[in-house]
This record gives sequence, structure tokens and C-alpha cells, in this order.
Amino acid sequence: MAKAPKHAISPTRAEDYPEWYQQVVRAADLAELSPVRGCMVIKPWGYALWENMQQALDQMFKETGHVNAYFPLFIPLNYLEKEAAHVEGFAKECAVVTHHRLEATPDGRLTPTGKLEEPLIVRPTSETIIGAMYAKWIKSYRDLPILINQWANVVRWELRTRMFLRTTEFLWQEGHTAHATREEAEEETRKMLGVYAKFAQDYMAMPVIRGEKTAGERFPGAVNTYSIEAMMQDRKALQAGTTHFLGQNFSTAQEIKYLSSEGREEFAWTTSWGVSTRLVGALIMTHSDDDGLVLPPRLAPQQVAILPIHRNDEEAGPVLEYCHKLRDALAQERYQDAPVRALVDERDIARAEKKWQQVKRGVPILIEVGPRDIAGDTIMPKRRDATPEAKPSPIARDQFVREVSNELAAMQQSLFDRAAAHRKENTRAISELGEFEKFFTPNNPDKPAPHGGFAICHYVECPETEAILSKHKVTIRCVPLDDEPGFEEAVEGKCLFTGQPTNQRAVFAKAY
Repeated sequence: MAKAPKHAISPTRAEDYPEWYQQVVRAADLAELSPVRGCMVIKPWGYALWENMQQALDQMFKETGHVNAYFPLFIPLNYLEKEAAHVEGFAKECAVVTHHRLEATPDGRLTPTGKLEEPLIVRPTSETIIGAMYAKWIKSYRDLPILINQWANVVRWELRTRMFLRTTEFLWQEGHTAHATREEAEEETRKMLGVYAKFAQDYMAMPVIRGEKTAGERFPGAVNTYSIEAMMQDRKALQAGTTHFLGQNFSTAQEIKYLSSEGREEFAWTTSWGVSTRLVGALIMTHSDDDGLVLPPRLAPQQVAILPIHRNDEEAGPVLEYCHKLRDALAQERYQDAPVRALVDERDIARAEKKWQQVKRGVPILIEVGPRDIAGDTIMPKRRDATPEAKPSPIARDQFVREVSNELAAMQQSLFDRAAAHRKENTRAISELGEFEKFFTPNNPDKPAPHGGFAICHYVECPETEAILSKHKVTIRCVPLDDEPGFEEAVEGKCLFTGQPTNQRAVFAKAY
């Protein structure tokens, strides 16, 4: 009987997907739990990954006319009270500051004193305080539009946390814009959804579906909410970014008014949109394997890892010199309009341990270099998306340097194609309730294996539909936009749950 292959991550995806995810985060040295319950420390490799995401998105925002600013961490309680739906949506998640001073007790402990006249909320999101500033800044139609983004942290008091996917404090960006007309604001909302989709697919190599959220899934206080939805390897959906058309709800509550060109006082039309460090979790679950993290080359902190191999000090000098020259040559090549990022791992640790660390960290291309490689001036690069059994082929050093950008591009495309094939294989149009229930019911309730995926179904949003979905822990992820492939035309059918005639179709899935 053949031995089962050994993997760096235990348990494997098939054995325990949630625990596999946690172990990949640790093995790749991305983050670890902090002393504060529900929070995490993002370590250098994980933060470098976030920085690359941030820089790419920031450039995309600026190319669409947005500018960055920063707004306070603390929000007066009365600001949230002005928008009823908003405060109701976030009330149970808010962290509240009630005192401004600590005093030592006789036994050496610290106790809060100096009670604030009005409690301050640690921002769960910034619509209300940004709206208050917009009310001061906007007087005339000439002041519009305002297109502002901020990179910040927010706090939402989560009961069940998982690193990157759901933590009490997380990093994100939040765009907030104000416009003179409804049409401009709606166009902005759709435009930024497109920016998120382009980033997910071009940088993260993660296929997504763009769609509108149903009324029950909307952002608190929004008129319309849109999202990009991605399928993870366990076939669950992950909401990877959202944009919100807020109408005049917040401008009315916050008194964001302007004098129109006709001399009339009007309320502005506003939007908000955001993505967070949840994207790191999405990337992990889209591409990684049972040996650890797998990174798309466009976002990898380092795209090539060069590992020197030498048995003694006599061999060390020439090997290190060769490795440094290789790194410098790679840095002269460009991939996606930037120098190729390569490192020489000179740490004094065992060869196998060093190699496995770089594998688990997901570096796209790994090269071991020893005296024999130097003698032939050939190297044996191995792509991280190759199967463990695949043997690297020797290639002349200069040829590899010339072709490295093509190899990185090929891996980027390969990861996207693999994720797209996985989604296609696990997406099904369903028109019978029995088939729907079977699709989302595990074969073994005691140990639920991955099941389900994306179900495309006709529906009517009503209590009866919600009751059936709740029973199976399934949600409507989105109603795909009419320019999404396969949804360009309305198709008449019957609601899967009520039998009512409808042409409305949605994506249903279990989700994070």
C-alpha cells in the first residue's frame, strides 16, 4: 500500500478546513493572537502582504479621482443616534469609552475615573463623523463632488473571531463621497464595485461575482448595497468588498446640504465603500494548499526566494556571491511595471527547515543554489503552484532571468484559472427545493465535509424564503448585476421556496 503523502500543514483541508486555515496563518507567519481577546498581531510577512494590497488599491482609488484624508477614531454617541437604522445595525458591536483617566487604588490597581459628559464610540465605521464634517465643508454645488478615502482601523465587538476573517479590531479603507445628484452617486457606487472586482481578479487571482444585496442583507442605513462574492476552497462564499448607495439618508440626518445652481437648498447624495484585512483571509482560502500559503505573484512580498546551499566556509563565499548576483540581476527585470522582488535567505538554519519555511510562506518561485549549480551556471527554480511531486528542470541562469517575468505572469494566470475552474465545478442552477436542500446538506452530520457551493436560483424575498434558508444556514449572497456573465437577460421562472412567478435570480451559499 502506498504511503500517504506528507504535508507541512496538519490537519489537511480535507480533514478539518477551519483548523487548516488557522494553521496556515501560523505556519506562514502572517499573524498571531494578541493578549486582547478577539484581536490579532499582524506580523511582518502578513503586513507586507497587506501593504501590497493597500498600495495597489490606493493607486486605483487615486486613478478614479479620490484623495486620502483621516478622521477621528472616536465618535460622539449623539452622532450615531441621528441615523436610526445605522445605530440599530451597529449598536451591539460598539466599544464605548466612558472615562478619561485612571487612578491607582491603595492596593496598586488602576480604576477608571473622570467620567465623560458624553460617551465616545470607538468607530465601527465612520459615516456619521465624516458626514458631520461634510456638513461643514459643503455649501454650494461647486463644492461637489467630494471623493475621499481613509485608511484606518475600526472596532466591532465580535463574539466569534478568526484571524483576518473576523476580528474585534481590523484594518481597512473606507471611501465616503458626496454628490449633487442621485445619478452621480449611483454611478460612483457601481464604479467602485468595479474597482474592487478588478483588484480581486487581477491582483488576487480570485474570481468574483458582482451583485446587489437583498433588503435583508443591506448595510444599515443604505438604500442599496453591492458586493463582490468569492468562492473559497471549502465551497463557502466570502464577501470580499462592499459599496453602498446611501441616498439622502445620512445627508438628511447629518444636515449635508448645498445650494444648487438653481438657487435651491438640496440634500447631498452620498456613498460609502470598503474592503479590509479580510482580503488576506480570502487570499489564503482561495489558493493555499496542505503545505501552506500560496501567494499570487502580484501581491507576494517576495516573488523569488534564493536559498544558498553550502557544506563549509570554503563553499559559502562563492555560493553567496552567486546568489547575490542572481538577486541583483532579477531586480533589473520588471514584472507588472516594478522590479522583481527577490531575496537571498542567508539564515544559519538547516537547509530543509529553511526550504519548508519559504514553501509555507508561499513565495511564488523557490531556487536552491549550490556549488554544482554554479559550476554549470544553471539553476532549478520551482513554482509554488506546482504539485509536490513535480521535479524542477534545470535552466541556464541568464535564460531564467530573462524569462522570470513571464513565469510570474504564468503563475498569476494559473492561480486565477484554477480558482475559476473550482467555482464553475461547484456552481449549479437549481430549480427544485429538494435538490437545493440536498446540495446544502452534509452527507455526515457528525463531521460535515465540504458540501454545497453556489446555487443559482429564482427567488422572492419573503419570510417563507428566509425560514427555509435559515434552517439550512444558507444566505442570499447577491443578485448578480445584469452585465455579469450568464445574467445579461432576465429569465422567467418560479421562486424555489414559494412557487411564485419571478424573473429574479440570486446566488445562494453558506458563507463566512
